Amino acid sequence: MTASVTVATGFLRSPSVSKSQNTSFLFTRQRISPKKSSVRPISASTSELPENVRSFWKWLGDQGVVSAKSAAEPAVVPEGLGLVARRDIGRNEVVLEIPKRLWISPETSAASKIGALCGGLKPWVSVALFLIREKYDEDSAWRVYLDVLPESTDSTIFWSEEELAELKGTQLLSNTLGAKEYLENEFSKLEQEILKPNKDMFPSGITLDDFIWAFGILRSRAFSRLRGQDLVLIPLADLINHNPEITTEDYAYEIKGAGLFSRDLLFSLKSPVYVKAGGQVYIQYDVNKSNAELALDYGFVESNPNRNSYTLTIEIPESDPFFGDKLDIAETNGMAETGYFDIVEGQSLPAGMLQYIRLVALGGSDAFLLESIFNNTIWGHLELPVSRSNEELICRVVRDACKSALSGFATTIEEDEKLLEEGKLDPRMELAIKVRIGEKKVLQQIDQIFKDRELELDLLEYYQERRLKDLGLVGEQGEIIFWE
Repeated sequence: MTASVTVATGFLRSPSVSKSQNTSFLFTRQRISPKKSSVRPISASTSELPENVRSFWKWLGDQGVVSAKSAAEPAVVPEGLGLVARRDIGRNEVVLEIPKRLWISPETSAASKIGALCGGLKPWVSVALFLIREKYDEDSAWRVYLDVLPESTDSTIFWSEEELAELKGTQLLSNTLGAKEYLENEFSKLEQEILKPNKDMFPSGITLDDFIWAFGILRSRAFSRLRGQDLVLIPLADLINHNPEITTEDYAYEIKGAGLFSRDLLFSLKSPVYVKAGGQVYIQYDVNKSNAELALDYGFVESNPNRNSYTLTIEIPESDPFFGDKLDIAETNGMAETGYFDIVEGQSLPAGMLQYIRLVALGGSDAFLLESIFNNTIWGHLELPVSRSNEELICRVVRDACKSALSGFATTIEEDEKLLEEGKLDPRMELAIKVRIGEKKVLQQIDQIFKDRELELDLLEYYQERRLKDLGLVGEQGEIIFWE
């Protein structure tokens, strides 16, 4: 995420791709947040289930993965597809276990017919290519699994230009466009290096839309942060839906050995809460993601204000005459040339933000603090106001940035809230409005913090006053102390 602002002072900026949009995408899980409903789920044990899902369940049975004793089964639920308890399931009880032979991972791609082509590819690209090729192969061993995968989700990566226009002014829009640009570049390389030279291996042809589909599937359904596994699709387990009422990710799933005398591995999914028979089994996807990240990854947002955030991107300009000194200080204290600070609705400013922005703004008569004699103490000095001019500058820059960002929205918070009250909105439109409201609230919060600080400028104690007090030259009330 990045601050969609550029200001004259040059240390708040908006890079074209956000800090999270790099070549090491962290893939996570599925896609839909639960909606309250009293509708009885249609489960695998009934003939009402779509034929493709019944075929999928039968295939899992033939593979020895599920049986009449299984704790949960696929079901049509308000979110689409999900997992429903066939009996009461206790807290932390195992819901299902899937052996490694049914996982789809970079290892699967490497062992497939296109394995020789995947050696130099990023792991996720190799899995994406595998998925697309298998999707167009009617005889694929993964046919029944591929048939239950959606053609798209409500992730903003799949939105039309008209739908994306509803995100005008948001960081979500810039992140989505950054992700799409990244995908276009990756596909272009894949096309030149793999697809065109090996057309015989891809008789159906592969398009950018196919590539975006595979990315969306991986982004929303793959499990990560597993022991020795950074990117894995787990058939059946990836039907598990998200519930915001579950507030921990701990112990929801793990990889373990299949038995004392077996080298096989199992993916074990547990229920973090007690579930009555017939109820849907849920997990928490990621407690740390913002609503913008949830929207990009899965296509939903939460009403929890702690999910509303805005990222200020602050950098040390290379044109700064003290660039080298400031960069050395930043790096010594765990920072870099560019700092990313996530401000969350209702929470205080992130640790280190004021220190970093004061450092970036240092100049003029305050520049003496950049001398080597202060190397070991400057970060501590920056915890408190340096000078009135420095503090005034950071207030003005941040407030200007907030005003600039807010001016990029086509609607006010009040107008957006009225649209939500009127209801009857398309799910994507509703998501866009909620993201707009959240980002604007955080921007107003940041602006208010620095507005309040501006009003206190004459009351704050600055470095020189603190130093004189330490030397015993100024009293506690600020009076000069004289000696006879």
